[in-house]
Amino acid sequence: MKRNNLSSFYVSLWLLFTATMLQAVESAKGKYAQMLFSELFEDYSNALRPVEDTDKVLNVTLQITLSQIKDMDERNQILTAYLWIRQSWYDAYLKWDKDKYDGLDSIRIPSNLVWRPDIVLYNKADDDFSEPVNTNVVLRYDGKITWDAPAITKSSCVVDVSYFPFDSQQCNLTFGSWTYNGNQVDIINSLDSGDLSDFVEDVEWEIHGMPAVKNVITYGCCSEPYPDVTFTLILKRKSSFYIFNLLLPCILISFLAPLGFYLPADSGEKVSLGVTVLLALTVFQLMVAEIMPPSENVPLIGKYYIATMTMITASTALTIIIMNVHHCGSEAKPVPQWARVVILDYMSKIFFVYDVGENCTSPRREKEQEHRLEGGDMCRGADRKSHLSNGNDDSDLKENLNGNLNNSFGVHGENVRENVNCCSCYKMLIKNIEYIANCVRDHKANRAKGIEWKKVAKVMDRFFMWIFFIMVFFMSVLIIGKAA
Repeated sequence: MKRNNLSSFYVSLWLLFTATMLQAVESAKGKYAQMLFSELFEDYSNALRPVEDTDKVLNVTLQITLSQIKDMDERNQILTAYLWIRQSWYDAYLKWDKDKYDGLDSIRIPSNLVWRPDIVLYNKADDDFSEPVNTNVVLRYDGKITWDAPAITKSSCVVDVSYFPFDSQQCNLTFGSWTYNGNQVDIINSLDSGDLSDFVEDVEWEIHGMPAVKNVITYGCCSEPYPDVTFTLILKRKSSFYIFNLLLPCILISFLAPLGFYLPADSGEKVSLGVTVLLALTVFQLMVAEIMPPSENVPLIGKYYIATMTMITASTALTIIIMNVHHCGSEAKPVPQWARVVILDYMSKIFFVYDVGENCTSPRREKEQEHRLEGGDMCRGADRKSHLSNGNDDSDLKENLNGNLNNSFGVHGENVRENVNCCSCYKMLIKNIEYIANCVRDHKANRAKGIEWKKVAKVMDRFFMWIFFIMVFFMSVLIIGKAA
């Protein structure tokens, strides 16, 4: 028991001694840091380029880390990104011997105390020209200064929306010195590309790389070269959102347009359906136009909308024409022979179009009823012929009776006159029956003419319905194939 207490006492004593030594070391380092800071910045100026020879080039190493894409404004063509910018260079006037300062090899001081390169984003699209974030820099004993500063940049980006929403974009971030030329400050790439290890995944864009290229440009105003480093951000749009919210509704609405040909002509809704579908597509077209830049390149989905709207406009116009054909009445001309052969005989069988009131399950029954009606008409025609022959006999009888009437006298003449009057009444009755039969025959002919035109209109409806279904299908497959 006593041995355990003694061990605990020694451990506590050792921890107290260690903590005291650490505090002494920290206080010693703090003392040397204050001394170093005072000696380094006693005669230092951050206004001049820190080189011993003014003809010597100062190399600045640049590294860009992409942390997040905050916004991609396609309409205004502005990319907003959150970057970590690391710059490192050597300051010839900020060196010390670390052995003289108890092994102190680095200190952290505010960045505004040292000279900083004026490296800016050339293609900046922000109205705010504020100073860089005043973060600390790390100063090493050999004069190397490392400055890490976060920045939210807004850069101009040429957006090509030809294949929207299946498009890829390339946005450039060009960094360079604003006042120093290449003979004074040279920029060196730290890596061959931007650092994407800390990138926060974006909901709309995929990052496929960020290569870096150094350029040396001589401008017309000056003879000195001006180096810059261009980071190309390669973006691929995630199209799922636009497929489910813009493309699929358009495809489904497009398949409604051919169904307008399937509606009965007497329903009165054929033209209304086409106009409604056209208005719905116009709304989607306006939604796409609001987010796209006003450029000459029409996006892929916009081309699909225009093609679909053109198709629906054509279908509505054809529907109006077919409805006029459907409502051809007795005043219309008969169906031409070529239309009777091509449309009524062949196309009606191909598209399974039957007469009005006839369907595919009972065409034979209807034909039997037609044969019965034709048989009845034949019987009535035979009766009519017998009556007409009787009428001729009556006319002969009338002539004979008139002859006898002229030669006869007495009471027999009155009987003969009554017989003649009966024959004339019978003849008038036959004429009235013939007139009624002719009217019925003309009515049936006009009705048959109207039925034929209605069948022609129905066959044309089915023909254009399948044509437009095929067009919508191939257009949809084409635009979906562009996404692959």
